[in-house]
Amino acid sequence: MKSNEAETETYLSTSNRISGVIVIVIGAVGLLDIVLEWRTATGIMVGSLIGILMVLAYCGLIRPSVTLSPETLLLRNHLRDRVIPWNQVSGADVADILRVHTDAGRFRAPGVQLVMRDLRKQRVGGRKLKADSSVSRADLVVGRIEAHMDQYGAVDGGPVRTNWARPELAIIGVLAVVAIVAALLR
Repeated sequence: MKSNEAETETYLSTSNRISGVIVIVIGAVGLLDIVLEWRTATGIMVGSLIGILMVLAYCGLIRPSVTLSPETLLLRNHLRDRVIPWNQVSGADVADILRVHTDAGRFRAPGVQLVMRDLRKQRVGGRKLKADSSVSRADLVVGRIEAHMDQYGAVDGGPVRTNWARPELAIIGVLAVVAIVAALLR
């Protein structure tokens, strides 16, 4: 029996992920410094704020992606996931980021973005875009979505579902409470 995992395709912004990892590493170095120096309540407050910034960097830069599977299209945004069955998808296009059209509305997916430099080159018609430009990659994703629509769109998958990024929101909430308590105890 063939696994569906092999048929799953994930698209994301590599440059955003690299930036996110750099921010998280810098935050981890700051947290390490705080742990080594141990500055009591002030250290806990600053550490919590650095932790919040690290989680926000993860949510904003690393988390967004677009995953195509035979059953659904998963749009992972900063703090929310949209699970869209293929029979609900009516189209896709790219403005500045990927947009997926359904009868329920239009959903934006920051996991696939256009670099403004490539967009300007395309509009002006100056130098030819490289084969690995953000426009070419976005067009590839739109083409794959349309192919999945044609292949899997006949199967009823139910309604569009929305899921919040509960672990990330819980971590931000806990760190915010810790930071407030530490600020009050200073």
